[in-house]
Amino acid sequence: MTWGGVAVASIVAAAFNSADTSGSSVPAETAQDRQLQQVSPPRIQEGLSFAGSTLPLERVGVRERMEKELLIGTFRHSSSLLTLKRSGRWFPVIEPILVDSGIPSDFKYLSVIESGLANAVSPSDARGFWQFMKPAAEEFGLRVDRDVDERYHVVKATRAACAYLNKAHRRYGDWILAAASYNMGMSGLSRRMEDQGGAAYWDLMLNDETARYVYRLYATKQVMENPEAHGFVLQAEDWYAPLETRDTVLVDGVNDLAALSQKMGVSYNALKTLNPWLRSGKLPIAEDQYYVLRLPLR
Repeated sequence: MTWGGVAVASIVAAAFNSADTSGSSVPAETAQDRQLQQVSPPRIQEGLSFAGSTLPLERVGVRERMEKELLIGTFRHSSSLLTLKRSGRWFPVIEPILVDSGIPSDFKYLSVIESGLANAVSPSDARGFWQFMKPAAEEFGLRVDRDVDERYHVVKATRAACAYLNKAHRRYGDWILAAASYNMGMSGLSRRMEDQGGAAYWDLMLNDETARYVYRLYATKQVMENPEAHGFVLQAEDWYAPLETRDTVLVDGVNDLAALSQKMGVSYNALKTLNPWLRSGKLPIAEDQYYVLRLPLR
């Protein structure tokens, strides 16, 4: 989900004449009949910060780049609304993990710009809420094989993302640079910093995607923390509620998940929907492992 904008107001009006088959003309629309659409840009929130870093609007180009991302997000109505609805379900899951891991809670918005709070698959085969590629997923402790892909496990993938962000923060001593490195990698970011002599994200010329990345985080935070100010009006029942589930622990491998679901009194659809990290019809479990399945309460 992205956002952007410039200070623009436009009025679009259409009026036309037409003729029927008998040759009689239809009167032109009156001013009252015209449909007018007025569009105004969202304003950057005063003192807007991310992970404790205030957006430096005084720096060259920052205001324009921020306005671009803010306007895009404000007027991409369907995707913005859907992500807002999803946040009611998933932020209560993600935020405590961030806090317990010592990560600023603002980083929940990183999962928004990565995936829109969905188990997405990118053209480069990054997967899940946090969009891990397979090598990085395995580096940070996630199992990825034909039967299990823990990139689709929101809790475990969030912990892996926290491990990455803490490692990046130890390297840079700065949460904004840690966020930028999530997009382009620590080695790539460090190389740009060395080549350009820059000490802060705002000093660097980066590839187009990473150059937008941090602005998208600020814009996402502004819109999602105050949706009504950006035209998104949701009632209490519009937000997706956290899922009500019960857990069951498996210590032995399962050769037939469909048979297991019948034994547990739940549908196979419910089992796979609540546990999207199950990628086949079985679940091999090593002797020193166990897995927790989420099941419907009823």
